[in-house]
Amino acid sequence: MQKWEYVTVPLLVHATKQILDNWGDEGYELVSVVPGANAEQLVAYMKRPKE
Repeated sequence: MQKWEYVTVPLLVHATKQILDNWGDEGYELVSVVPGANAEQLVAYMKRPKE
């Protein structure tokens, strides 16, 4: 059975693509984006297979 590791990442509106690209380069896949603590912040939930 596949095991996963997860990370939550705060997203900055002006750098969202760069942040997601950097985590994607590390092997993480975007699972969901949800509102953060305030209206201007988003939080990305990401996962990658555990080795």
